[in-house]
Amino acid sequence: MLPTTWGPWALAATGLALLSSMLPPPPPAAQAQATAVERPPGLVVLDERPRPEGMLVLGVYGPKPDATIAGLWRMQLWRQLGPDVSIQTDTVRCDKEEPMWITEDGGRLVIRSLNPGGVITPANRVDHLVWWAVCHPEQAGRDPAELKATALELGYSTTLRESEQVLPGRPR
Repeated sequence: MLPTTWGPWALAATGLALLSSMLPPPPPAAQAQATAVERPPGLVVLDERPRPEGMLVLGVYGPKPDATIAGLWRMQLWRQLGPDVSIQTDTVRCDKEEPMWITEDGGRLVIRSLNPGGVITPANRVDHLVWWAVCHPEQAGRDPAELKATALELGYSTTLRESEQVLPGRPR
């Protein structure tokens, strides 16, 4: 008797190969959409850098002036790390005497008084990136540490005291 290559494993492998050849391959666009995060229209990317978890992206979009308080703007803050995205609505005050960014962090309200054109550190860099993008969109994405001359031209003192107030969230 002659040896045969048609054992049970060979038949199963042939059947799977035949079945997979009958199915159309997924289109490349569908594969890309499954893994890509779609950015909203009008997103202004302020910072983008690679991290081990994926790209870290910070941006703002949809700024709208408050209807009742001059100089107050509401906008969407986009934070992305790899495929994970968080979007929150924040408020920015574009005022020469009291510029600030009001945001939420873990259910707490955080009010940051800023000094446009002042010293930029790792602790306040994002605050200034967001503030400049909303209050002076033509400066969006520029390094805030390089904007002292611009701030002076726009009438900011560059000597304001920066501070942060954290208010507890609503009790549950």
